[in-house]
Amino acid sequence: MEAYSVFKDLAIIVIAAKACGILARKLKAPQVVGEIVAGLLIGPSLLGWVQQTDFLMVMAEVGVVLLMFSAGLETNLKELMKTGPIALVIACAGVFIPLGAGTLFYMAMYGAAPWGSEGFLKAVFVGTIMTATSVSITVQTLREMGRLKGRVGTTILSAAIIDDVIGIIVLTVVIGFKDENSRASTTIISTALFFVFALVIGYVFYRVFKKIDSMYPHTRRIPIAGLALCLGLAYIAERYFGIADITGAYVAGIILCNIQDSEYIARKMDINSYMLFGPIFFASIGLKTDIKNFSMTLLVFSIGFVLVALVAKIIGCGLVARLCRFSGKDSLKIGIGMMTRGEVALIVAQKGLSAGFLESEYFTAVILLIIVSSVVTPILLKILYHGEPADVQEAS
Repeated sequence: MEAYSVFKDLAIIVIAAKACGILARKLKAPQVVGEIVAGLLIGPSLLGWVQQTDFLMVMAEVGVVLLMFSAGLETNLKELMKTGPIALVIACAGVFIPLGAGTLFYMAMYGAAPWGSEGFLKAVFVGTIMTATSVSITVQTLREMGRLKGRVGTTILSAAIIDDVIGIIVLTVVIGFKDENSRASTTIISTALFFVFALVIGYVFYRVFKKIDSMYPHTRRIPIAGLALCLGLAYIAERYFGIADITGAYVAGIILCNIQDSEYIARKMDINSYMLFGPIFFASIGLKTDIKNFSMTLLVFSIGFVLVALVAKIIGCGLVARLCRFSGKDSLKIGIGMMTRGEVALIVAQKGLSAGFLESEYFTAVILLIIVSSVVTPILLKILYHGEPADVQEAS
């Protein structure tokens, strides 16, 4: 393939992804869904205009690293500290109940597998995909209704953030088990050592960045240095600890989320993600999704996957919220508010494909989950909140 042909591929991806993204937004669906559909349209499954190449795979990997860095930057640690134990308990239920439900669902579809076998790890990975909650979709829904600052809204927001942190840790551990030369204890120890390393190095870099930020506020050297930290920790996570590069990128974002210019860094990162790397990542999912081999079994799997993923979140988060003395109606709001899926679910699925846990045709189920949860959640929340006054903080 000629070297310059990559420019043709990039031009097609950017135009198609943005056009479909805008259309999806007008149809009240997440923009990322449109970008995935664009990849499906221009990829080998349909029009065949763009083929998956090593170059596009590398660009997509950079894209996912930047997305996770941005997610870390948007984490509000102070808000997490305020909501404390309740949000943590709800988040844990929102991770481990879908994890268990997804594992059992896969085994019910394809048969039980012995502990530690490849079939067992695939089942666990399907459950891992179900653990993610889309903070961005949840927040936007609550903000539009004026419900973000109340007790329920704050709990949902904090639990969703903690949910993603725990989900990334689970993903890191599960991927570590894929290495046939590693044992469970080795994987867990490596993961624990990385987070100890991240805690120490994170404090050092936080102090350094805080000092630089006070000396040179709002200058481009700060996001440049932040990007270097993101890429460096992504490399260290994979190379020296054997865990996912996105974990290192996410930690880099959390390190910098409390410095004065964290929003400035996030805006600069969004420019790269919005214009190029984000569209390439989401379109690459469409390029990898194989619908030619889609069968009735896969259709049944996709429908079951969506139903289990949604119900497991509602039961897990809602039941624990009820135990934490929320009213029945508010518990249901929390459960439904936690069931949206978005970028993190796609990132987890992408990692599973790279690690050999997932075949490309199963991306259809993940995409369907994102579409259904993104459409159904706002409708159900509006029904539950109907007739109630908006939060005072939001209405003022």
